Amino acid sequence: MNLIEEVRLALHKVADPGKAAAMQGYMKSAMPFLGVQAGPRRAALKQVLTDHPLETAAEWRQAVLRLWREAEYREERNAAIDLTGLPRYRRFQTLDTVPMYEEMIVTGAWWDLVDELAVHRIGGLLAAYPETMRPLMLEWAHSDDLWKRRTAILSQNRFKSRTDTALLYACIEPSLSDNDFFARKAIGWALRQYAKTNPDEVVRYVEAKGITGLSRREALKNLT
Repeated sequence: MNLIEEVRLALHKVADPGKAAAMQGYMKSAMPFLGVQAGPRRAALKQVLTDHPLETAAEWRQAVLRLWREAEYREERNAAIDLTGLPRYRRFQTLDTVPMYEEMIVTGAWWDLVDELAVHRIGGLLAAYPETMRPLMLEWAHSDDLWKRRTAILSQNRFKSRTDTALLYACIEPSLSDNDFFARKAIGWALRQYAKTNPDEVVRYVEAKGITGLSRREALKNLT
């Protein structure tokens, strides 16, 4: 049995069908759920993913995209994201992965799928390849696609003192006039994360830009 089949079997074995409808409703997902929460999912997949090592970057990307594209249940897409984050495949996190992550972000199009990719995968690539990824984030920040814009805004969420404030603000500003909840939330979350490092600067920026509502509340949530 190959990796994809083993992943599906492992997910079905730990599924709780009684939770599936509530999980689908909470996520407002058109794709059905099996009823596998994050903890049991990761535990169930740990041995499967260990037992089926992928030797090349191309093989790894192919497995990720097959899980993603052929998913019948949302947990299979979560499993694809889990596969992208395994430490053993850290060496495969190169610019060659950008088209894969872009596809997953655009087709995933919801926070539970996009945010992990934005903060941990695209953010990792931005840290490793700033000369290439910085202009790409600026491009995504002006995209018509909400989830690419959200990704650009959140891409430095783990950078702390390494945050490129010029890039952060350049990614935020195209979305300042967007009233969409997920755009507003992303702006506030990104600023709140940076406020842990430079609170005075975040207060200055929020006031200077006249940021209001959800974005302001989120940005200043932990500040007095």
